Amino acid sequence: MTDPKREELHIEREENESKGRYVVRIDGAEAEMTYSRAGETMIIIDHTEVPDAMRGRSVGQALVRRAVEDARTEGRSIIPLCPFAKAQIARHAEWQDVLKG
Repeated sequence: MTDPKREELHIEREENESKGRYVVRIDGAEAEMTYSRAGETMIIIDHTEVPDAMRGRSVGQALVRRAVEDARTEGRSIIPLCPFAKAQIARHAEWQDVLKG
C-alpha cells in the first residue's frame, strides 16, 4: 500500500515573461509557489501557499525542490524572499548552490 505522505506529486509550472508559479492540484485543492523573473538568469520566490487539505504531505517542500532543480537545469539563481522557501533552502545545504551570491 502506498503511503499518501510519500506520494509522487505532479507539479505543473506556468511562466510568462515576468512571473511564474509552480502548482500542485490534489482532490480539487491547489497549492502554489509564485515567483518573479529578474532577467534571464534569476528568479525571486515571493510566496508559497499550501491549503490545510494538503498539510503533512511535504507539498511545500516539493515545490521548492522543483524550483531548485529547474534553476540548476536552466542556469538560474534564486532569491528566496518567501519565508517558507528561504527556510527550506536553509535546511537543505545541497540546494544552496542556486542562491544568488
